[in-house]
Amino acid sequence: MTATIRPHTFRPRDLVGGHVVIDLVNTVTARDAESVDWLDGYPRLLEWAALTGHFAPADLTALRRLAESEPDGAERALARTRELREALHDLLTALIRQDAPAPAEAVERVETHWKHAVARARLTFHGTAPELRADVGTSGLDHLHHELALRAFDLLRELPLERTRVCPGMRCGWVFLDSSRGGRRRWCSMATCGNSAKGRTHYRRKQADDAGPGPQ
Repeated sequence: MTATIRPHTFRPRDLVGGHVVIDLVNTVTARDAESVDWLDGYPRLLEWAALTGHFAPADLTALRRLAESEPDGAERALARTRELREALHDLLTALIRQDAPAPAEAVERVETHWKHAVARARLTFHGTAPELRADVGTSGLDHLHHELALRAFDLLRELPLERTRVCPGMRCGWVFLDSSRGGRRRWCSMATCGNSAKGRTHYRRKQADDAGPGPQ
């Protein structure tokens, strides 16, 4: 993917995917037009991670200090996170389109990132449930990359395909999980793409009404 990298201040309205891994995929917007990448640096990745609430503040503070002392390493870690993001986007959209089988190249790319994460992960238990989790001590600046790769495997293993959508909004293309009761959610958010579409429909109808009936 070739995208314009543009600074962006992340807000809660940017987290509509229904899963932290999908929200990572959605850090690129306008995929259906001229794509814009909002991760313009490692500090922005940390800003996004803090907003999600899925990462310990102490870990993010440690990563910020590491990034300040190793800026080149931070840029390489960001590049690997971007590579994971794009591999996940390609795989998720192929699954949504019901491509069969899933494209081998996308699967291989996701698998490679996951294997690197597993090599640095530790086995933990959430109650009686075993989990693989990365930590800053073993992953360093790749902590978010590794943790997201591990969570991507969990997502893909239980992905509700019948509820996984790509928003049809103009200059959007975000992926989201439809958690609505009826399973009929169309837009990533009614407050953005939904209202924009309603506004365009209203405008077209008004234009048609103003034009009046054609010649009799």
